[in-house]
Amino acid sequence: MFQPSQHDVRRFFCAAFAKQHAGEPMSAMETLAAQWIAEHPEYHAELSDVDAALAASYSVEEGRSNPFLHLSMHLSISEQCSIDQPSGIRQAVELLAAKRNSLHEAHHEVMESLGEMIWASQRSGLPPDPHAYLDSVRRRATR
Repeated sequence: MFQPSQHDVRRFFCAAFAKQHAGEPMSAMETLAAQWIAEHPEYHAELSDVDAALAASYSVEEGRSNPFLHLSMHLSISEQCSIDQPSGIRQAVELLAAKRNSLHEAHHEVMESLGEMIWASQRSGLPPDPHAYLDSVRRRATR
């Protein structure tokens, strides 16, 4: 399994941003990343400077959100939906997007469910629970 380093992830998003603005050819993953980057203009300045991106620290104490984590979560959710894994996630996200009238807003809510699943896994020492994750997304889509 491919496990990119923090710097690899940051370079990837910065490169996708640069390629998009230069009109250069992009891989399918870079194209998807560029679509999510376009939804977040507040991150563009950080993505335009690779060296600063590699050196940046995003601590809770500083009150800065981590654009690379946020964009990575968008990609993860997009990939989950594309392969419908866990089974049913595509439909749940589509229902949530229809309810919110925005795929982007739906993703942000799914991120909360994904974060909760990861936090519970880390806290318990057990593997992530895809059923609890899916149930959380479904609850968001039906309330």
